[in-house]
Amino acid sequence: MEMEKRTLIAIVLSIAILLGYQYFFAERVSQPVKEQPETVKKEEPQKEPAKPATLPSPVLPVSSEGKEVKIETDLYSATISSIGGAIKKWELKKYKDKEGMAVILQKGQSIYPPLSIGAQNNFTLSSVNFSLTGRDIKLDKSAPKGSIVFEYATPEYSIRRTYTFYYDSYKSDLKDEVAGLPEYWITVGTDFGIHDKKDTSAHLGPILLKDADRIELDAKKLKESKSYKGGLKWIAQEDKYFFSAIVPLNQMDEAMAWKVQDVPVIAFKGKPGVNSFLIYAGPKEHDRLKGLNIGLEHIIDFGFFSIISRPLFWLLKFFYKFIGNYGWAIILLTIITRIPFIPLINKSQASMRKMQEIQPKMNEIREKYKKDPQKMQKETMELYKKYKVNPLGGCLPMLLQIPVFFALYKILSIAIELRGAPFMLWINDLSIKDPYYILPIVMGITMVIQQKMTPSSADPKQQKIMMFMPVIFTFMFLNFASGLVLYWLVNNILSIVQQFYVNRKLARETA
Repeated sequence: MEMEKRTLIAIVLSIAILLGYQYFFAERVSQPVKEQPETVKKEEPQKEPAKPATLPSPVLPVSSEGKEVKIETDLYSATISSIGGAIKKWELKKYKDKEGMAVILQKGQSIYPPLSIGAQNNFTLSSVNFSLTGRDIKLDKSAPKGSIVFEYATPEYSIRRTYTFYYDSYKSDLKDEVAGLPEYWITVGTDFGIHDKKDTSAHLGPILLKDADRIELDAKKLKESKSYKGGLKWIAQEDKYFFSAIVPLNQMDEAMAWKVQDVPVIAFKGKPGVNSFLIYAGPKEHDRLKGLNIGLEHIIDFGFFSIISRPLFWLLKFFYKFIGNYGWAIILLTIITRIPFIPLINKSQASMRKMQEIQPKMNEIREKYKKDPQKMQKETMELYKKYKVNPLGGCLPMLLQIPVFFALYKILSIAIELRGAPFMLWINDLSIKDPYYILPIVMGITMVIQQKMTPSSADPKQQKIMMFMPVIFTFMFLNFASGLVLYWLVNNILSIVQQFYVNRKLARETA
């Protein structure tokens, strides 16, 4: 009975962790650059900085329409406007949504459009009309890169901005030559890199990498401006699958985050002179980001158990290369991750069977020594020793598998590789819930079968409580990604097969 209580507690804790994980770890945990256990560090501001010096007011353009230049590559389609010399539109050709190409720049006007120049006191060059040198660009293998130049000057200050684009990459280069400004700020914008504002299963909004710390900014908690200094790697705006980032190629001394009209803004503070950046606007494809060799792969949050998630993610993609279907790759990964636990689970199941067999003797001890708890405990331990039973054997395998489960949960929740990836039959997208709820219902049925096959020494009340577990898990999994439900279903089926083997083996030994 003690073992059953511990098992029940383990299950309840697992549920609590699972429910809380989405709201806490999935959005808040920091992620270090190095492959090591994570250091949590969030929004740890420096002292409140002095307000930037007041800059001369920008001269408004004669024409408010300006000129536009279009950039076409195999990967994306972009529009850059002479108004502010900033990005106006950015669509990804390889990724689709219900309306067509995935747009990672929301429509609408903002005081800080993507890559606009300004300062914290709402000084901005986003409304001035830059002169444009260049024309529409269409890039391919025969024309692998192209550049455009924007310039703006007053008697007090001048800006010369050069964009360079590449046909086979989501990255582009940006060089700003600044003169006459006492300070210079460049921002990612307020929504560049945010595609789906409804999906709250991952962090949404500004983020920066400072030394080894992935710092997520929450608009609700950003009451005052916050300054970050030293070890600044990049700043970005992100959602679950897409992001845009500014990566300085020369040292930036400060990054600042503040709010404008309840919308969080993040910007780098450069210096007068030449400021060079790498700009990325695209999907969170780990291998592509890793290949840039600038640390952008750490935009992908593998969660609290990243030390487990990373090798499992590599293994999942490795299987996919040979199978060509992420559903079958998940099934194979489930089998592989279970293999190390087979001996432990066998011992656990055998221990639970023995616990069931000695249950009458345990009841006799409880009845005999019910007025002497110490004697009851001593006799119970002697009984465990005599029959070589480990009372913790039933829940230990479950506890040891929890980190693996959450590591897989994180992978299957955030991996863009699964976005739109079909499995078979009605499962057309492993990253979203089963539209007909068939997988979670079947998963719940396998949990019931598993419970019926598992030996139990619990009293009737505890058994009734345990029978609610499949129902609770089924309702929890109704809205989970199909890939995650598939993993859990396959894991249950493997448990049933293993339990069947253990039961038959023990039956032969006692025959």
